[in-house]
Amino acid sequence: MSNQAGATHTLRFGQVVIGPPGSGKTTYCQGMQEFLTQMGRKVVVVNMDPANEGLPYTCAVNISELVTLDDVMEGLKLGPNGGLLYSMEYLEANMDWLENKLKPHGDCYYLFDCPGQVELYTHQCSVKNIFSQLAKWNFRLTAVHLVDSHYCADPAKFISVLCTSLSTMLHVELPHVNVLSKMDLIEQYGKLAFNLDFYTEVMDLTYLLDHLAADPFFKKFCRLNEKLAEVIQDYGLVSFVPLNVQDKESMIQVLRAVDKANGYCFGDLEERNLQAMMSAAVGADFQFNSTLGVQERYVEASGRSVEEEMDGL
Repeated sequence: MSNQAGATHTLRFGQVVIGPPGSGKTTYCQGMQEFLTQMGRKVVVVNMDPANEGLPYTCAVNISELVTLDDVMEGLKLGPNGGLLYSMEYLEANMDWLENKLKPHGDCYYLFDCPGQVELYTHQCSVKNIFSQLAKWNFRLTAVHLVDSHYCADPAKFISVLCTSLSTMLHVELPHVNVLSKMDLIEQYGKLAFNLDFYTEVMDLTYLLDHLAADPFFKKFCRLNEKLAEVIQDYGLVSFVPLNVQDKESMIQVLRAVDKANGYCFGDLEERNLQAMMSAAVGADFQFNSTLGVQERYVEASGRSVEEEMDGL
């Protein structure tokens, strides 16, 4: 592994796209690649998932040239989960291969499409070490963590998503943007109990606990749910940006958050005005109006007054 090359690398920016299986990582990479290309950025997509076949985007670097999940499973008699863990460990041991593949694209913006296995980002260290090595090579990366937005409709699943997001943030140790993906399907499996900003800003979770207490199955786990909610709120780190890949305004909001997190907005790689830079510097991005617009597009109005909703609680 080449550890001394960092001094010779120019500064490079990008995103590592992570999240559970089926959360829309590959679709996000395809959409973001097209969106950034239209903005004038030179974009390189790096497929880091050895199980990713039939890629819908143009891939400049593909881990399948180094290792594939099918070969690992057949050769070592492992299941899909064990095969993915081994594949990431194998990539970690062969980072010189990745370095050589990335060298021809020194002046580009990077999108790393990562595997969809939660353990890789919560307690297994291979992916974390790979990200650390990229940082030594002068990459300034933001972790974009995608989760399905329809989990908001189920209080128990939403608390589980919050725990996973918090654990991932603490383990990966990168600037982090949590994204609620597939906003157009947010109420596919049920109605939201609260306005969308309750979920994006992760407001007082005691209201969710009241909903859980009304469920006979979760009532016996009342104390456990309370402690989980306390941990999430004590850290105060988790919030979400809503995303529909097909919506330009939604993509702009996500990209703005990512560029602020990794410092791209303060560089000189694009033309930008002083007002935009100062807004990013002082954190003056007010999300309420944008979240309200997303809610109006994708969340069906309840037709009830505030008093009626409070009575329902």
